[in-house]
Amino acid sequence: MICGAPSAAQPATAETQNIADQVRSQLEEKENKKFPVFKAVSFRSQVVAGTNYFIKVHVGDEEFVHLRVFQSLPHENKPLTLSDYQTNKAKHDELSYF
Repeated sequence: MICGAPSAAQPATAETQNIADQVRSQLEEKENKKFPVFKAVSFRSQVVAGTNYFIKVHVGDEEFVHLRVFQSLPHENKPLTLSDYQTNKAKHDELSYF
């Protein structure tokens, strides 16, 4: 992987689900709604001064959201941050980096 370049999309892992779960409340607060399902499906990562995770999450029915989550460097000891997100995504929508 080239430093700064996002990785190829890959299936979500337990670690990816854990990251998504940690920012779920941030998304629900911003969207002012609770999601009945919150299952990470796929992800990309990008090493910067920390790591950006781009995660596709199934949130119920045929609806998906794309999350951009920032994880700071370990010595900074900061919580995960929901940097950005896109709603109204479909299963077939390619996970982009935004």
